Amino acid sequence: MSETATPAQTSPTQEADITSALGRRSVVLVGMMGAGKSTIGRRLAVRLHLPFLDADVEIEAAHAGVTIPEIFATHGEPYFRDGEARVIARLLDGGPAVIATGGGAFMREETRNRIRDKAVSIWLKADVDIIMKRVKRRADRPLLQTEDPTATVSRLLEAREPVYRTADLTIASRDVPHDRIVDECIDALRARLCPGAPPAQPTTDGISVTP
Repeated sequence: MSETATPAQTSPTQEADITSALGRRSVVLVGMMGAGKSTIGRRLAVRLHLPFLDADVEIEAAHAGVTIPEIFATHGEPYFRDGEARVIARLLDGGPAVIATGGGAFMREETRNRIRDKAVSIWLKADVDIIMKRVKRRADRPLLQTEDPTATVSRLLEAREPVYRTADLTIASRDVPHDRIVDECIDALRARLCPGAPPAQPTTDGISVTP
């Protein structure tokens, strides 16, 4: 996604309708590393006047600042996933917010069930090329410390996409201005949560809704 932001096109009333319909539920962003969950989540939270919470940041805080790669290296992935599930459960219990989750979090059935009960989930769907373009310069992705990171991402996508597809909403993550993706999230949330409301603008091209 481009770093260039464009003015928001949705109205304050539209966003207020969404937060009112959410009640105590949160909006949870799921998807692969590099899909833009944190970047889009921060902007979406501003638009909805909700707190933004990054589950990875919260996990590191719960470990006194130890980084996720260090947690993986010291304790292994199963230990990390158990802690991740506990942190996400706590965040969901905290009331309405926009929550960005790690790429593997939604794979855990217990976490999916909690998200289903206490949130509206949005899958930011990115293809391999987009993901690799965004993560190739970063060294903080434990699952990509392999001889062929592209092949690793392809395998992860193949395994995870059927589960990601069960999210309530799907938004295509691609190289367009961030606020366009946020606008599409707003449109999709309003369509799902406020079905009787008239459309605020023409349907965008990156949205699908899970019935």
